[in-house]
Amino acid sequence: MINKNRIVNTFCEISSIDSPSGEEDIIAEKLINLLKEFGLNVFKDDYGNVIANDGRANPIMLSAHMDTVEPSRGVVPVVEGNKIVSEGNTIVGADAKCGISAILEALQSVKEDKSSIHPIEVVFTKEEEIALLGARNLDFTKIKSKEALVFDSEGPPNRIVSMSPTYVSFDISVKGKGAHAGVEPEKGLSAILIGSHIMSKMPQGRLDGHTTFNVGLVDGGTVRNAVPEDVIIRGEFRTSDNNIIIELKSNINEAVSSTKKDFPDALIDLNLNTDFETYSLDSEDSTFIKVKKAIKQIGLEPVLKDSGAGTDGNIFRKNRIKAVVVGMGANHMHTLDEYVNITDMFDAAKVCEKFILK
Repeated sequence: MINKNRIVNTFCEISSIDSPSGEEDIIAEKLINLLKEFGLNVFKDDYGNVIANDGRANPIMLSAHMDTVEPSRGVVPVVEGNKIVSEGNTIVGADAKCGISAILEALQSVKEDKSSIHPIEVVFTKEEEIALLGARNLDFTKIKSKEALVFDSEGPPNRIVSMSPTYVSFDISVKGKGAHAGVEPEKGLSAILIGSHIMSKMPQGRLDGHTTFNVGLVDGGTVRNAVPEDVIIRGEFRTSDNNIIIELKSNINEAVSSTKKDFPDALIDLNLNTDFETYSLDSEDSTFIKVKKAIKQIGLEPVLKDSGAGTDGNIFRKNRIKAVVVGMGANHMHTLDEYVNITDMFDAAKVCEKFILK
């Protein structure tokens, strides 16, 4: 039986382990030891993702990511009524340690109850918060699942991510010519000025219901009295419309090429990268149907919600694994106001258990 006190204790224990992106080794070893207690075969792939299975054919995957965004060092979780919050100036690690806790609790429950379950595979990824790097580098030759339940969304577990966008990142480097701004500015060529020309030709903000565009970083110059020689512009756009992807890529390319004509003495380089691709759940999707059934079995009604973010589910689906992403009890993710709704995390464990029960 799913135990609320136990899942709270589990969460508080693992949330206290520092695991910022790229530094997941300690929590990975902790999870490996816990998974071995369930009699699973456990190992790391070459990238550092944790993979476990029970050795049977045709497993179903349970997944969450191990890393957290900063500030996440020295987390002290505190239970306040139906919430778990951070005592200090850190996040609490709800994203996605709520999901890890729900999976561990479901496995503990079926072990205690000696329940008959489907073959299972557990995947805890690293570096999800850095453009899904863990899942993108996951050794899929070692993955046997064709369907997956992924815990990595806000709110209760009956909230299902019905659509996730394509994510395109871009980096533009501009090299002008440095000069003393007060003595011989005419000999300089301002990289920041050139960069501003490029950005002025791009859209910004929310472009439609499923499309956003953002320049998030401009880094250039050294001191106020020098004409800046270099600047780096980093941005992104997200959309579920393939035609808009083509249109926005063309827009960025045109902004760069036209600026090159305006400033022929400057060196301008553009790098465009599609980090993950869109998906939308089909009403006939077999995993989607199973997840909805599990949600209804614990007395909740499924709620579909489009997302502007990506998860490991995007990468799993690209690799022909029917992944469904659900809420896990996390709220205000990526902020210092982040907290765990204990009831929702408890329900996430119950959904997980129902999903794997025969």
